[in-house]
Amino acid sequence: AELIKPNNEIHPSNVVDIQLTGLMNNDNPSKNYGIKQTWEFAHPANKKYTGPLPKFINLLRGENYKMLLNHLDNEIIEVFKSTTRYGYEVTILAVDKKYYKFQWVVEKYYEEGPLKDCWLTTSVSNPISLGSSI
Repeated sequence: AELIKPNNEIHPSNVVDIQLTGLMNNDNPSKNYGIKQTWEFAHPANKKYTGPLPKFINLLRGENYKMLLNHLDNEIIEVFKSTTRYGYEVTILAVDKKYYKFQWVVEKYYEEGPLKDCWLTTSVSNPISLGSSI
């Protein structure tokens, strides 16, 4: 399957949804496919800190973000918006049956080139554990 590429028709909430759907099905259709999909929508400024891709894969497989991989369910709530930035509260139900909350920020990219006017993720907070679902 082809990775979804950023374009200026994709709404900020859909950017988050595309990334979470990829992470929810991380190794389908191939290993780390979801992480690669998430990387596609990472803002270039974010990629400077989290990349290159092999480093980003290790970051998402590490302690702070591994609960995003193959999670069972998610909820996206818009918490702020402006003409250039949207913020979301993302709650996921991880494989360990615990809930985790993240702050997810998406910003419009203004520099010339193929990403011009696309919404891209600039930051994802460390998780906050909300406890068990049981």
